[in-house]
Amino acid sequence: MSPLAAWTTFVVAFASLSYAVRFTEGKPSKDVLYEWSTVANSLIQYAIIALIVYGIAGLGNRRQLLALRRPTSWWVAVRVGAGVGIGIAVLTAALGPVLNPGREQGVTPDVWIPSHAAQYVANGIVICFVAPFVEELAFRGLGYSLLVRYGRWTAIVLVGIAFGAAHGLVEAFPFLAVFGAGLAYLRSRVDSVYPGMIVHGIFNAVALAVAVSGKPVQENILRACVGVWSLLHL
Repeated sequence: MSPLAAWTTFVVAFASLSYAVRFTEGKPSKDVLYEWSTVANSLIQYAIIALIVYGIAGLGNRRQLLALRRPTSWWVAVRVGAGVGIGIAVLTAALGPVLNPGREQGVTPDVWIPSHAAQYVANGIVICFVAPFVEELAFRGLGYSLLVRYGRWTAIVLVGIAFGAAHGLVEAFPFLAVFGAGLAYLRSRVDSVYPGMIVHGIFNAVALAVAVSGKPVQENILRACVGVWSLLHL
């Protein structure tokens, strides 16, 4: 099996499983980030994904396919990364109150619970470091490298769609696809997955803090951004 066929099979299988779980089990508990079991389950899930991606990349030039190299320009990476952030903020401000992606995902806590701070921080480490690392390798690394032969913009769009579908959500799909495509565009500009990992991680970290800040939402925008963050991990 070719690397592209193997990656496509993996994405289709993962997306199918994600949608099946969503439609049969519904939303997770809103306090899921206050549980140690979430940390353990997430680490196991990301380890499995990383092993699959590593194995598929081994069918070709692994380092080349995963784009594990220095960006061609950190300045370009900063400018494009900022543009991706602004773009997703505008999208969430416009469509977030209508589609309400956070409500569909249902994992964002409503309040800060100090007695569960350790669990929240541990989940935050997974979400801000492990998730961006694995997801960028899977989609903007391996996926983009395998699809770019069909054209740069074809790869960007297909990676965005694959990233959105892998999360198994309906109302949130436009946000996820746009974010995924934006990060794929960043990857295409600097020929590296490292800037995408940083942008992805920063976005997650900001939204984690906002989620439990307790500040009133003037803030349909902030609520929408928090909702979008809650979708950005597999």
